[in-house]
Amino acid sequence: MSIIKKVTCHVVSAPVERPFTSSRGWLYKTRGSCIVEIETQDGVVGWGECYGPSQVARAFIESQYAPRLIGRDAFDVEVIWEDLYNRIKDYGSKGMSISALSGIDIALWDIIGKVCGKPVHKLIGGAYRTEVQAYATGLYFIDMDRLIEEAVEEAQGYAAEGFTAVKMKIGLGSPKLDIERVAAVRRAVGDDVRLMVDANHCFTVPQAIRLGRELEQLNVEWFEEPISPEDVDGYVEVTRALDMAVAGGENEFTRWGFRDLVSRKAMDIIQPDVCAAGGISECRKIATLAAAHGVECVPHAWGSAIGLAATLHFLAALPDQPPSYRPMPPLLEFEQCENPFRDFLSAEPIVQTGGVVRIPTGAGLGIEVRREVLDKYRVA
Repeated sequence: MSIIKKVTCHVVSAPVERPFTSSRGWLYKTRGSCIVEIETQDGVVGWGECYGPSQVARAFIESQYAPRLIGRDAFDVEVIWEDLYNRIKDYGSKGMSISALSGIDIALWDIIGKVCGKPVHKLIGGAYRTEVQAYATGLYFIDMDRLIEEAVEEAQGYAAEGFTAVKMKIGLGSPKLDIERVAAVRRAVGDDVRLMVDANHCFTVPQAIRLGRELEQLNVEWFEEPISPEDVDGYVEVTRALDMAVAGGENEFTRWGFRDLVSRKAMDIIQPDVCAAGGISECRKIATLAAAHGVECVPHAWGSAIGLAATLHFLAALPDQPPSYRPMPPLLEFEQCENPFRDFLSAEPIVQTGGVVRIPTGAGLGIEVRREVLDKYRVA
């Protein structure tokens, strides 16, 4: 048995040299995370990550979850998940309570993998693939006087690095400017690069439909978060009105949160985040629910090397959607904004080569966390 002895939260934050924003208007001046460390009595350490405000995740873990973890067997990972969820669901069935639970779940799977000497994907069904195609997430708004020029330069840079797919931000308050910016990027990277757009839920239903029809003419592959995540009926309208795929779900949590989205086919692609939606355990259930309803699952990813590694293991164990002679496997979101926790937290960074990222093969998550990076950026 791998009895849990200690649970530690590492809240870290680092300044961003070039602050950036999206349609929501939030200026990203820092990158941070709540990193979860769980240690067993045998000295095995598992690492997890929580999406969202770090101090809030730490408060949930330290006050609600950690006391219930001490003395438990880490191999009872789904038993523990159900116990912790039922502890807080009266007041926390969504949001940061589930993000905090996600970090714990990932850390437990890391422990299980290390004890067994197997990568996590071998423990959750096996690997359908040993590598994944990555798309570069970027093209935020930085220089408001060069919105088109900076987008073109950044997209060309990703194409030169070998990325064959790029996702860009839209939602500048002017549909005309949005279309000009997307059209300029499409011309710059050519038709062979897959191009997606992300509105961060800033449009109304009529706006999203009108804009979406123009984006279809530019061979945009999917329209991500066109409208507010609470408006499921609106998503149904937008999805039915457009020929291109509509994506969303990074703001949803647990199998119950995704149930209506997939059963009503409110979107073509769901995007659960393993660091937010309930961890590896719950995202497996969400993906199965989606597959049963013919909805694609392409996870959202935004965080450190820990969250990125967990996402890769989850992707490795996802079947092709749908299976075919020449399948279109799910993509990895590989965000490219400044982030020392993605680039330096793992002793061996996760990188792309020619737009492809290898699935980690080491035990557990397959990464070695550098404690000196946690110490350098630790928030008191």
